[in-house]
Amino acid sequence: MAVGRGSFSSRFAAIMALAGSAIGLGNIWRFPYMVGQHGGAAFILLYVFFCVFLSLPVFFAEGILGKTSRLNPLGALRAKAPKWSWAGYMGILAAFVITSYYSVVGGWSLDYFIRSISRGFHGMTMEESAAVFHSITATSWEVLAVFVGFLGLTALIVLAGVEKGIGGFSKVMMPLLFVMMLLIVVRSLSLPGAGEGLNYLLKPDFSKIDGPAIASALGQSFFSLSLGVGCVLTYCSYMPEDENLFATGMWTALFDTIFALLAGFAVMPAVFSVSGLEPGAGPSLVFETLPVVFTKMGGIVPVVFFLAVLVAALTSSISMFEVVVAWLIDEKGMRRGRAVLLVFLAALALGAVCALAPKVFSACDFATSNIFMTLGALVFVIVIGWVVPKSEPFKEFSSSPSGARLFPVFWFLLKWICPIAIAAIAVTNLL
Repeated sequence: MAVGRGSFSSRFAAIMALAGSAIGLGNIWRFPYMVGQHGGAAFILLYVFFCVFLSLPVFFAEGILGKTSRLNPLGALRAKAPKWSWAGYMGILAAFVITSYYSVVGGWSLDYFIRSISRGFHGMTMEESAAVFHSITATSWEVLAVFVGFLGLTALIVLAGVEKGIGGFSKVMMPLLFVMMLLIVVRSLSLPGAGEGLNYLLKPDFSKIDGPAIASALGQSFFSLSLGVGCVLTYCSYMPEDENLFATGMWTALFDTIFALLAGFAVMPAVFSVSGLEPGAGPSLVFETLPVVFTKMGGIVPVVFFLAVLVAALTSSISMFEVVVAWLIDEKGMRRGRAVLLVFLAALALGAVCALAPKVFSACDFATSNIFMTLGALVFVIVIGWVVPKSEPFKEFSSSPSGARLFPVFWFLLKWICPIAIAAIAVTNLL
């Protein structure tokens, strides 16, 4: 094992780190909106179905590559399936690009957390809140300052190593994140008019389950677990050799789904409680609508909410950053400090361009989400389902009695269903 690579200290640390990688800003704004737009509870059932029968098999495929090789995406594919090693380079490039532009959005969350502490949103109207968001994104010095601050926080956590940095941060902040979100749910549900928000989320409308709804549920279940880039692979390479990958994967998917539901119950009842507001999609929901909504609740609610947003953004950025660091440590023989500094400086350069040039930001987002992630996931399932000996994945499942019983189902899904589903996601995203 390369010098400075490290490992997670326990299953709990691994699960919290993997859950942190999966839980991001998309859980807070995208999932609640999609549930309401595509049939409420009917969409939730569809989403959970795809999580179990698509996302989990892909998660296990990527995790098996990491745990059995104990290497980064490039090293793992080179060891298991040399002809597919090009996908390792692609995954590392995708992780670097995502780190760069995602840190711009993370910078916004840092800015809003600071403003919430100083009561900067107190008494604002929707128009004034939208003007603040426009001012932040349009002012070069401010958007760069918070971007650098967020990227710097990410780098410092990764610099502390796998056990003390990533694992230590995840073990403390992920449970805290769930507690914070649960508190907001309780407060949100106590507001007048919250029932309309609950209906938005939970009233099943099966007439809305059409082609776009199915595609949305399929895509959301896939991207929710951060599949296809190498985050799962890299984190699983830090798991103890005797760790039960099956149990870890099941807990990770469960926590990710629970958090997405909590986010829905925290956000939508609060939005509907304020007259004249409509649930919108995209960053505008978090950075324009919700400052007004949560400020009206009073107390520390805005601070708690934007701290939760910041933590969710950090846990995702850390996992992407670590993919590139692991590659530099494994393949280039760098020590962690030098690798972190190099990734920080490179991401600083690309991220600054993304912060100042919206077209570059959009291009990076489109390429990674619609091409790199889906293609990477397709390679992972092909390698595990068709290239490596069946005994390798079976060994990881057989360490658990329930895993051994479910292995035939996993194997069938991985070989035949997942490649078709991933191809469908890719085609849908590109149309």
